[in-house]
Amino acid sequence: MQRTVFDQEHEDFRTVIRTFIESEVTPNFSDWERTGMVPRDFYRQLGKLGVFGMAVPEQYGGAGETSFKFQAILTEETSRAAVTFGAFGVHTGLVLPYVLAYGTEEQKQRWLPDFISGDMMTAIAMTEPATGSDLAGIKTTAKISEDGTHYVLNGAKTFITGGVQADRVLVICRTSSATPENRRAGLSILAVDTTLDGYEVGRKLEKIGLRASDTAELSFTDVKVPAEDLLGEEGAAFGYLANNLPQERLGIAVNATASAAAAIKFASDYVRDRKVFGQAVAEFQNTKFVIAECIAKVEAAQCMVDRALELHETGDLSVADAAKAKLFCTENAADVIDKCLQLHGGYGYMLEYPIARLYADTRVSRIYGGTSEVMKTIIAKSAGF
Repeated sequence: MQRTVFDQEHEDFRTVIRTFIESEVTPNFSDWERTGMVPRDFYRQLGKLGVFGMAVPEQYGGAGETSFKFQAILTEETSRAAVTFGAFGVHTGLVLPYVLAYGTEEQKQRWLPDFISGDMMTAIAMTEPATGSDLAGIKTTAKISEDGTHYVLNGAKTFITGGVQADRVLVICRTSSATPENRRAGLSILAVDTTLDGYEVGRKLEKIGLRASDTAELSFTDVKVPAEDLLGEEGAAFGYLANNLPQERLGIAVNATASAAAAIKFASDYVRDRKVFGQAVAEFQNTKFVIAECIAKVEAAQCMVDRALELHETGDLSVADAAKAKLFCTENAADVIDKCLQLHGGYGYMLEYPIARLYADTRVSRIYGGTSEVMKTIIAKSAGF
């Protein structure tokens, strides 16, 4: 089906990104996976390309582009090539919206220039070893000093994407206790400078997928965070997080659907070239049926994604709608990519084939940004259950 969600400006941007990936990413990606992160200079390349500053207002050196569609194109193009830009998605898709929405003028002036250039990389630290999806159960604390000049931060975080290389991390912490009426009360966001005493990067976690994206454990021992690095209002973090979740989940749905489309391409190319029993695998009826089924599934998901992109553009993408898109598209991608890997036979299990990378990378999409089970709970609640 013909897509109508993008205009010529979007497609021109797509061409630039596709060319950049072909020349600068694909030839080096295997090395990055073995290292477990992208080189720091690569982020500066992205800065020079202008992608870090697309959504940043012009007065801070950005392009002032408010549409999420450009971010979606970046996601689609990396998925198409079965590569990633390391922690790029967290830097621009998760951290930046919080800074733009809740940062003070002084904070924006101080942080955004280096954010745009790639000289300062960021991450967000929500998950703790014992909390998982239950953000109201966060134990990390930040106590304001008697003179009000700084917070004293103590606690630990895990599964922090970009945590190894980050220069500043948005840490979700308790600045006051929860109340019996509201377990979500008392949470705040501190934008923590990672060079502060007591801030420690623990293990770089070994994942089954997304291996070029560094993921770390973090710990905080009496870290003195300047009071001026509080992001937004004290105690308001849970509401801030909820406001950004629809865009985060839309981004995951975009990625899942683009990965599924890429899987079909990889499988189609493989079955046309691979011969068994004297004929190309593509000539078997089962192969044709599997490919046809996968195409129909991906086009259905693509319609859902494109509708969600349009709703996001007008400010009408609800929490429930984003949950529907994430749930359907990630579960659908898992099924499609599995079928496409099966068409590769034993070679599909080899990491030298991009289908294997897609299979491993996409698995986490049903976990992060809220598990599939959480998405079902949100959808059911919106339907009155």
